[in-house]
Amino acid sequence: MVTWHRHGTGSPVTLVGHGLGATPGEARLPTSGVPGTRVVVTLPGHGDEPDPEPDYWTYPRIAADLRAAAAGTGATRAVGVSLTSGALLSLLADQPDAFERVVLLLPAVLDTPRPALPREEAITAVGGPPEYQAQRRAAFARLDHALARLPGQTAVPDRALLARVRAPVLVIGATEDPLHPEEVAKEVAAAFPRGRLELVPSWLAHRAPVRRWLTDFLAG
Repeated sequence: MVTWHRHGTGSPVTLVGHGLGATPGEARLPTSGVPGTRVVVTLPGHGDEPDPEPDYWTYPRIAADLRAAAAGTGATRAVGVSLTSGALLSLLADQPDAFERVVLLLPAVLDTPRPALPREEAITAVGGPPEYQAQRRAAFARLDHALARLPGQTAVPDRALLARVRAPVLVIGATEDPLHPEEVAKEVAAAFPRGRLELVPSWLAHRAPVRRWLTDFLAG
């Protein structure tokens, strides 16, 4: 079961999920400035949360935890980053009317499995200063089971299931991020009837436009 912390007050309530290996502070970054209440989840094996059982790491299992967090907090909107983008895809395939608006930041998988990823490559591929790399190295030291289990999985069995989602969906991808292929972001956006795609070279170096897109979209 995930835990969550509230930031801000009032409506709307937006559920915010983080990527694999994210620190608690990093998890809050994409939605700073978003109006209303932000409910930032912390997955098992991250921050102060205990490590889960090895078989925890499936998109439907994480989706179930996000669904429970949304129900427990009254969230009507959702933001997923990388790993939790995949979990939200799984959730929406099963429950297409779960949210009024959805943002999927850096999706890495849709209905084609991604290849295995060595731990060191997961840590260093996104770049960043030495202190950031050190934080990622410490975080990924707990995530070998996730790195072993997630490759070979898909977020949804068939992208056609997402055609039932009527909510607006903003997909933000990157053109220079080896962990999150541009083509996957394009495929994810195209799978939704009201999907919108935005691209930046990389999330770390282009946070300002990403934050602007998120804020404007979620204020709608």
